[in-house]
Amino acid sequence: MVISTASLLRILRSCAALACAGAFLPQCGDAQTFTLSQEQLIKYTEKYGDERFPDGRPKVPDALLERLKPLCAEEVHGVLSSQGFTNQFEGDWKVLHPGRKLVGRAVTIQYMPSRPDIADADLRDAQARGQGRPRNQSVIDALQPGDVIVADCFGSKFNFVGNKLAFAVGQATRNTGMVVDGGIYWLERMANFDLQAYFRSSQPALVSNVMVTGVNIPIRIGNATVLPGDVVFGDVEGVYFIPAHLVKDVVESGEISMARDEWTIKMMSTGKYKSSELYGRPSDPELMKQRREYIRNKTGRDEPEPRPAAKKPRP
Repeated sequence: MVISTASLLRILRSCAALACAGAFLPQCGDAQTFTLSQEQLIKYTEKYGDERFPDGRPKVPDALLERLKPLCAEEVHGVLSSQGFTNQFEGDWKVLHPGRKLVGRAVTIQYMPSRPDIADADLRDAQARGQGRPRNQSVIDALQPGDVIVADCFGSKFNFVGNKLAFAVGQATRNTGMVVDGGIYWLERMANFDLQAYFRSSQPALVSNVMVTGVNIPIRIGNATVLPGDVVFGDVEGVYFIPAHLVKDVVESGEISMARDEWTIKMMSTGKYKSSELYGRPSDPELMKQRREYIRNKTGRDEPEPRPAAKKPRP
């Protein structure tokens, strides 16, 4: 679901401030942070009917996350596009460990360029509550196993984490990882860690002058809209943010697609058939029967019948 700027502002104005207001890096300005309430998270993910975290964030089962890992972006794309979710993919990333997948549940954090008047007002509120300068460890320390922290740094060169906090992300998520629409640094050290990261840039200088404006709210990552609890799927193509209620459909459809491709390549490797006899839908009934049996044995499900072609209107 794509939320307009006006709608998002209304949501943010109605949200209660986090108890750990402004969970972000020490060099960032103090800023009011917002979060979706449990009721709002359930409202915007109401089609998801399974287990949730106490804050309302969908908790897609670990077993589905494991089944998702062998798939590729094209197999994810088919289900999402057919359901009208056309703004869930973002490409053109730098990747910490090329060739390694990233799969997990999204925890979102939003940054904006710093404004002194907002920072000053929020600092006064924080002091009135007896709180000191906020730090991003409170968000990182709240991550759960299987989470992926997704940081909307508006494509800036702000370095979201360095090696020490990246290690903390890995510890908290059990080595899942992060997606950063901005920068990370200390890559030489971070490359030795057992976690994945998709990011835009890296430079050794510390870049700040930003403030956090939201935690676990809808955010924009490039051309994608991300909700807390979406399942992050990163491969060599880029990153998909899968709505929680569609993960099962994506997995089941993807497994059938993968089995179909396996059968086609296996038959091609025999050298007995031309590609036109196998690719697409085999015209030979016996080959089609073999493909159906292969898919059923691999997935436990039947290959769906092709959708009828849409009728073209008469001129």
